[in-house]
Amino acid sequence: MTKDILIHQIVDVLKQANFIVSKRCNIRPRSFDLAARKDNILLFCKVLYNIDGLNEETAHEMKALARYLGGSAILVGAKTRDQMLEDSVVYMRYDIPAVNVQTLYDYFVENVPPLVAAAPGGLYVSIDGDVLKEARTKQAMSLGTLATELGVSRRTISKYEEGGMDASIDVVLHLEELLDVALAKSIDILQAFEKKLKEPPMPIEEKKYPQEDNVLDMLHSLGYQVVSTSQAPFKAISKDNHDTMLTGVSTYSSAMIKRADLMSSISCVTQTRSVFIIKGPTKSETVENTVLIEEKELDRMAGPEEFVSLIDEKTKYKKH
Repeated sequence: MTKDILIHQIVDVLKQANFIVSKRCNIRPRSFDLAARKDNILLFCKVLYNIDGLNEETAHEMKALARYLGGSAILVGAKTRDQMLEDSVVYMRYDIPAVNVQTLYDYFVENVPPLVAAAPGGLYVSIDGDVLKEARTKQAMSLGTLATELGVSRRTISKYEEGGMDASIDVVLHLEELLDVALAKSIDILQAFEKKLKEPPMPIEEKKYPQEDNVLDMLHSLGYQVVSTSQAPFKAISKDNHDTMLTGVSTYSSAMIKRADLMSSISCVTQTRSVFIIKGPTKSETVENTVLIEEKELDRMAGPEEFVSLIDEKTKYKKH
């Protein structure tokens, strides 16, 4: 299976689940391959045939993008090391959940979450401790008796009931057979990011950008919080109290037009503005939904209000 086939399968699954999916990010380097939205769920999806190919720098940027744009990062692949990814199993790479296409389908289309997590040493299941304790008590079975049946210590059973320890699949199956009750807790693939969605925005440190990034410095001076990127199709995310903008910086060229078109597609999914600051003259006002603004125009701005007014003027953008 090639990466292209894998991406087509993922797009098909997401569309079956009624996600709006961006164009494929085919510009290198890239921290994600697809952005997708369904209601309040925003995904930044990285596709790797072998999930071990994800490096720490890319993972860090994926998580940062998800954090600042209110979404979740997810990795979809086919294998790890010399083994194929198993169905209904969640693997973690740099705190980003990784699954195969079937697990993605089950989770988003069939609404069937996975139950198993891969970890060093094997596959593990999280036990519902309250259900375990209730079932054990109902059968008048002591901690010691149950521990003996399983061949583990009483402390291990206590930890299962306290929710402080996951168990192997064999142990969970044995427990469920002994107590005649379902004990496995499902895994919310996006749970790692849900808490972050509720947190206040991460503070942005005051910073000066390198000389080649003086445009980002200008935006910062206008009052925007500017988060620069190194692997995304855009140069930065710029935010103030009212707007979030995917921000590109380049001279006018065919490569810039291609990038601006991709930014437009992503901005439709992320529900942000898309702006490209052009160093030198520009030959057009927009590329799809991406507004093109010359650097000299930006230099004349006194604040974000003037900047937004110029964007509105170029796009005939009207707020509802």
